[in-house]
Order: sequence, then C-alpha cells, then structure tokens
Amino acid sequence: MATTVATTRAAGAPPRTNWEYLVTLRIEVPDRTGMLGQVTSAIGEAGGNIGPIDIVERKRNTIIRDITVALENMGAADALVDAVLAVPGVKVLQVMDPITKVHDGGKIEVAVRTPVLSESDLMAVYTPGVAHVCQDIHGNQSRVWEMTGKGSTIAIITDGSAVLGLGNIGPEAGLPVMEGKSLLLKELSGVNAWPLCLATQDPDEIIQVGKAVAPGFGAIMLEDISAPRCFYIEQQLDKLLDIPVFHDDQHGTAVVVLAGLLNALKVVDKRIQDLKVVVMGLGAAGIACARILLGAGVGQVVGVGRPGIVWDSLKDRADSSEAIYEYKAMNQARHGTLEDAMRGADVFIGVSGPRVIQPSHVQSMARDPIVFALANPEPEIRPEEAMAAGAKVCATGRSDAPNQINNMLCFPGLFRGALAVRATTVTHEMKAAAAEAIASAVTPNELAKGRVIPRPMNRAVVRRVAKAVAQAAIESGVARCKATNL
Repeated sequence: MATTVATTRAAGAPPRTNWEYLVTLRIEVPDRTGMLGQVTSAIGEAGGNIGPIDIVERKRNTIIRDITVALENMGAADALVDAVLAVPGVKVLQVMDPITKVHDGGKIEVAVRTPVLSESDLMAVYTPGVAHVCQDIHGNQSRVWEMTGKGSTIAIITDGSAVLGLGNIGPEAGLPVMEGKSLLLKELSGVNAWPLCLATQDPDEIIQVGKAVAPGFGAIMLEDISAPRCFYIEQQLDKLLDIPVFHDDQHGTAVVVLAGLLNALKVVDKRIQDLKVVVMGLGAAGIACARILLGAGVGQVVGVGRPGIVWDSLKDRADSSEAIYEYKAMNQARHGTLEDAMRGADVFIGVSGPRVIQPSHVQSMARDPIVFALANPEPEIRPEEAMAAGAKVCATGRSDAPNQINNMLCFPGLFRGALAVRATTVTHEMKAAAAEAIASAVTPNELAKGRVIPRPMNRAVVRRVAKAVAQAAIESGVARCKATNL
C-alpha cells in the first residue's frame, strides 16, 4: 500500500461523522453463506461506511465483488485493507479510487448537434454555406443569438486563486472544479459551459480576457477568484459587457442563504424586518450575503471578522466599501467581540472557518435561533451541537447533513433563465426571485420537519428558478426578448 497521511482531530472535538474519501475494494471471497457478512462487519469495525456492493464475476467456488467504502481520511485505507485481509479466505485483488476514475480524461466534452453524413451536409455546415450565415450576422449582429450557440453557452472564468477551501492552487488544479460546474449546468439546465482557466491573477488582465471572449458567450460565470479582486473584476466586466456576469462564490451562496432564511422564518414565526443577523466572515460570500439580506428587508446585519465586530477596519477596503455603507445605514457603528454580536441575535450566518462558535454563543441568541454554519468541510459549529444548544433551524454547507446551502440550487436555473430572455445583466430582483423560487420548492411537510432548503438534486428547482429569473429580468427591463423553452 502507498504511504498515506492521516488527519488529526482537535482535542475535545466530537467524533467526526463526515465521509470525505472513497475507496473501492475488489475482493475475492469463498462462495458460501455468511462470507459477505464477515467482510462487511470487518469494514465497519475498521471505521468504514459501506456504499455500493457489486458482483464483478462469479467463479466456481468464489465470487469477485467490488465494495465501495467511505472513509474519514485516506490514512484509514491501510487499516481497512488489513481488516478485510484478516477475514479467512478473503483476497484483496485491487484497491481503487472511484473519484479519480470518474475524473479520468475529464468530465465534459463537445457534442455535435448537426451530424455531417455527406458532402452536402459538409457544404451546409461549413464552406461554402456557412459564409451566408456569417454575412447575415455581419449585417445584423443580433442574429448571432439565433444562428449560433451563443444563446445557450457560458464561459466559466477562473484564475485558480480561491479554489474550494484549498486556496490559491492555480488554474490547472482548479480545472476539475470548473469542469464540474460545466457538467452540472449541462445536466441540470441544458446550458452549455466551458472552463477558461487563466494563467494570470492580474485583475485587469482577467477583465481584458473576459471582454475579449464575450462575443462567443451568452453569459460569464466567475468562479474561485479570491477577494478583493473578485469584486473589482465582476464590477468592471458588468460595466463593459452587455451579457450577464455572475460571480458564483458571492451571489450563488447569497441566493441560497436567502432562500433558506425565508423558509426558516416560517418555522420560527418571525418577520424579516425584525431580525438581527450576524454574518461572520466578510469575504466574497459574506459581503454578498449581507447585501442580499439588507436588500430583502432584514432589519439589522452585524458583520463580524476575526477581530470581532468590524466597521472601522473595513472602511478602507475598496472591495467592500459599498457594503459597509449599507451596513451603517441600518446600524450604528459598533465594536465588540463575536460573543457581543451574537447576544440577542436571531440568525447566525457563518462563512468563515471551522468551530469558531461555541454552544454558549447559540444559547445567548434570541428565541428560536437560526444557525447557518456554512464553513466547509468543518462548519463553525456542528449542527447537532447547535441544536442541542437551542437552535431551532440549522443549515451547513455539507451534503451529509440536512439543509445543505449548495450553490447548485441557484446557478443552473439562474443562467437558464437569464439566457432564455437574453438578459444583459443580473439584477438584484433576479437574485431575489431565484431565492424565492428555491424556497418555494420545499413542501409544507418538509418545512414542518425543519427542512428549509430543497435537496441539491431536486431537478424541479432548476425549472422554478429559471422561470422566476426570466420573469424578473423582463420586469427589471434587462431582457432582450420574451422567455422561450422554459
């Protein structure tokens, strides 16, 4: 077995229940009753969480099976294999990484819509026929929306400077994430997307690239670009271009947070204008959350950074100056600790780091507190701890806990809706409409049980969001045409 690096757990932290790594064991076992049970028992005792079990081949006296197991860390793989080998008669034939296998060769490719089966087909799709279409677009540039794939295609632009929670790992290492976004857009909404991973982290160069490639795309999605540069890049591209520019790390998170909050308020029976909301972490996502909440009518938003309640230290940050003015319009400038901020708060929204709040913080909040601890993979507080401390509704950024705040609930439908009406930008009204559409996908029965966010793979969400966004674009005056194919 290859050398692996085990992760450590902080002293006093509760046992982890998150499964972050997958391994598939191909084993050969004697074909007799009870053998599979012995193997699965050994896997469980070794700390594995068993997934799919498949028969690969049945021989005369043995069976070859693939067993996929979730582990807390890859350091547990060696112990897992040893435990399985300890079962009498069992052979481990191969240890595979199913995640790496899925990514082998990439996750996306170009598909052909018009087959070329004859020379007449070739003449139509390429020379000489294509020249007629080129002249048509040259004479009337708006025809590009009808005669090409522009109206159904977006560019996903990144510099790899803020990839997931991995940090500045560069454009090549960020490419798998961009391919994943492209895959989800195509699979869930039918929107074509292509990653543009740039070998520059100069904001002005990124802006020039976005401007230069815009003629071939109906929208631009900015992804995994670090703050404060991401604010400037989005603002400038939005001014320069007549197509939507949407930074998903900011607005995708903010839209889904607002959707969850709208439903959570129904559970706790509170009004949005009466809320005191603490937003911890004032990077891209935190500032976007604050903005959309203030725009939705939240009465009071308190921003908290590492030093505590932060006003004066933020006033010189060009990336967030507008947001700070919005904060001050709703609140008097104040100072204090996170504990001071959370005392009497109705809602906590964390987009910061792991385990930064304690149960005592939750206990100091107002009646029926709402806790959205979104740091990933380890949240600001574990949901079970928050609930034990009195939280009425909890959400995280994790897929193995209820109420996952997942951007994929927003961006596929938002882009589909924006493209359907050939929107020129993304307005606040379009984002608010997306949030309301996401919230509406939660059934009354789910809401009664504390589920305030639809499941990420609920495909009905995309249709709801697309229709709502298209209508909001029309009402905002940024649509070029009426909605089609929704």
